[in-house]
Amino acid sequence: MAKQARTDRQAVIDSIRSQQAKGENRRGMAIVGLCVLVAVVIIGAAAFKPVKDWYDLRSYASDSLSDIGAKASVCQKVTTKPAEGNQDHVDVGTPMSYPDAPPAFGQHWNMWDSMDRKLYTTSDRPELGELVHNLEHGFTILWYDKTIADSGEKMSELRGIASKLQGTTNLRDKFKAVPWTSEDGKAFPKGQHVAFTHWSVGGAGETDTSKQVGVWQYCSDISGAALDTFMKDYPYMDSPEPNAV
Repeated sequence: MAKQARTDRQAVIDSIRSQQAKGENRRGMAIVGLCVLVAVVIIGAAAFKPVKDWYDLRSYASDSLSDIGAKASVCQKVTTKPAEGNQDHVDVGTPMSYPDAPPAFGQHWNMWDSMDRKLYTTSDRPELGELVHNLEHGFTILWYDKTIADSGEKMSELRGIASKLQGTTNLRDKFKAVPWTSEDGKAFPKGQHVAFTHWSVGGAGETDTSKQVGVWQYCSDISGAALDTFMKDYPYMDSPEPNAV
């Protein structure tokens, strides 16, 4: 009788252990499944932006630069002011600030950013000291503020514009689109969210440094048409150091 009782108790214990083991296995599988799901989500999120950017660019494939964004009428008249700072180089890392928002000329670092990259965000933009050196070398810079940066549609338009100016062999494509932030200086004029800047010598081939000017054009929206006209009116040759890349 006692032996039978021990056998029954052992059976109950074995049943409980079996159920516990099954429960442990189910929990383990659930954890593995959750980990796999999290991994898929992470991989999917990482892949989503490049795929979306590629898909968005397809819509601009047949467009010319002047077809992208708003009409040129969203931009104000071009303004200029006497420029200084030609060949006024300082060491990389020297803190730089400029009175204009954004700068079109001035003292700058003795390093500039290559032609390879055309579009930047706040997380990876070159420093102002580099960018002003790019202006000295004939680049047109499109600066955009937080209103543009916070709009997925507007950033897609900027990617479309940048795609039309890709390359490093044709110096006419000396272009960069970069953010202008509150840390850089004062805001753009009220209602304006984009600015084009260029460092002009007063016309291609001009050697009289007194004729150098900074050139600005502010826009309330992104306009490939206005940018196209601006870059034709102020080409890379019309700069202090046009052949440097």
